[in-house]
Amino acid sequence: MSSQAYQDIISGPLSSYLSLSSKIGAEVAAQAKLVSDAFQTQLQYLRLAEARTVPSQSEQAGLLQPTSSVITAIQELREKNRTSQYFNHLSAISESIPALGWVTVSPAPAPYIKEMNDAGQFYTNRVLKDWKQKDQTHVDWVKAWVETLTELQAFVKRHHTTGLVWSKTGSGAGVPPPPPPAGLPPPPPPIDCLSLSDDGSQDRSALFAEINRGEDITKSLKKVTPDMQTHKNPGLRTGPAPFKAATAPTAQVPSPAKGLASNKPPVFAKDGKKWLVEHQRGNKNLVVDGAEMNNVVYMYGCLDSTLTVKGKINSIFLDSCRKSAVVFDSLVSSVEFVNCQSVQMQVLGKVPTISIDKTDGCQMYLSPDSLDVEIVSSKSSEMNVLVPKGNGDFAEFPIPEQFKTTVGKSGLNTVVVESKG
Repeated sequence: MSSQAYQDIISGPLSSYLSLSSKIGAEVAAQAKLVSDAFQTQLQYLRLAEARTVPSQSEQAGLLQPTSSVITAIQELREKNRTSQYFNHLSAISESIPALGWVTVSPAPAPYIKEMNDAGQFYTNRVLKDWKQKDQTHVDWVKAWVETLTELQAFVKRHHTTGLVWSKTGSGAGVPPPPPPAGLPPPPPPIDCLSLSDDGSQDRSALFAEINRGEDITKSLKKVTPDMQTHKNPGLRTGPAPFKAATAPTAQVPSPAKGLASNKPPVFAKDGKKWLVEHQRGNKNLVVDGAEMNNVVYMYGCLDSTLTVKGKINSIFLDSCRKSAVVFDSLVSSVEFVNCQSVQMQVLGKVPTISIDKTDGCQMYLSPDSLDVEIVSSKSSEMNVLVPKGNGDFAEFPIPEQFKTTVGKSGLNTVVVESKG
């Protein structure tokens, strides 16, 4: 029974993750409780699949709703705690928990779990970077969560290779069906097959006789004259709009939230060592002045806005911004772009590292003091570095996006493949 193998994951690596999350505490522990609920809910779904045949699409949407709701709560907890010191922990889980949506994937659900595991790797690497030298608990926490998803992938590959397997003979006895949606009309009465007597045969004979009349069958039809044709008389087109049946929404396990948050008030404030610049629209005059060297600027969900950071600070982070730019003097650590579209940056002094993840379109204007910058990119496209020539102009260089990997006796060899356009 596959549900028993799934239970082994819950009592194994997931249990370790929950224990370590409780040890870390705060928002990490709160999120872990939701993760536990998500796995327990999916366990009940697997037991249901073992007990009954595959449900209809509409019924399946209702059965998946509890899992979808818990995953949404996990992601909302992260959004509500963006200033938390454990934001990377929360993001690692939020980005990878949609792996539980494998039950809706066919014919290859196991690679989907691997993809979700990789989606959270950006943040798990940040957790390791920040806590490796401080507290081993956080390192073990990362290992336990990655192992949980790895074991889940192996489980799906072994028991549900081409998709969730439902019972072929089970009737679902003992499993209560989901309640019917409120407001739907009762089903139509069944057709009484006994009422189809010889009269039905006579009606069919009359119908065939009418069809066999040939051209005479059209003599009773009314002729359409030119004044009745709508394409020649636009006035005839007016009238009530045709009825369109409403499509029923389908419940799906949500994927990681992308893009800009809409209809939220703009934020420009300092919270401790963090400067928060959020949900700005069309604001070209955003300025952070008087920041200290240990301060961090976090720019989130901004559209068509420009931020200027004066003085030397620790780092700048742009998350889910579009058509926006940042200009700064110098950074101690790095400037990072995540889930952005069409963004620009210009450094006037020194920046050691530029990190780009899941971003499409990033223009980086460097200064003479930053020519030794280290640029790390993943899952991104349209990245260009502009290097000063000395005469006021810039030379533009694209960052490679295409690679070729060959397998040899000593391992893998990866080289850049030049795009010819």
